[in-house]
Amino acid sequence: MSAKAKVSGSVVAGFPSPAEQYQEPPLDLNELLVKRPAATYFVRVEGDSMVGAGISDGDLLVVDRSLRPADGDVIIASVDGDFTVKTYRRDKSGVRLEPANPNYPVIRLRAGQELDYFGKVTACIHRFAGKR
Repeated sequence: MSAKAKVSGSVVAGFPSPAEQYQEPPLDLNELLVKRPAATYFVRVEGDSMVGAGISDGDLLVVDRSLRPADGDVIIASVDGDFTVKTYRRDKSGVRLEPANPNYPVIRLRAGQELDYFGKVTACIHRFAGKR
């Protein structure tokens, strides 16, 4: 993402504001979404296992591989070679990857399973239906 777009103030999602809007400087999506360029990559979502977290099929995720996973983070991981985006959970019972859709099972890591961490999701770029 190297293009800069102009931001024309803000917009009220309730009743219109009578306040005069002002022009803001150009918006650089890299500056806004990418804190560590050398450690950041983008990945397109396939599937609907994270819809409850606001992540839909076709969305673009911003992923920082330099950040270590903490309980509750949405991460990109590989379990036994299969890539997935899930919420990382770690407690006294162990590690599990939780979907944000009740139609999918929780992945509970068992002894002998291989979990590879590929980064923390720091942003989701979502386009509205019919606009792809």
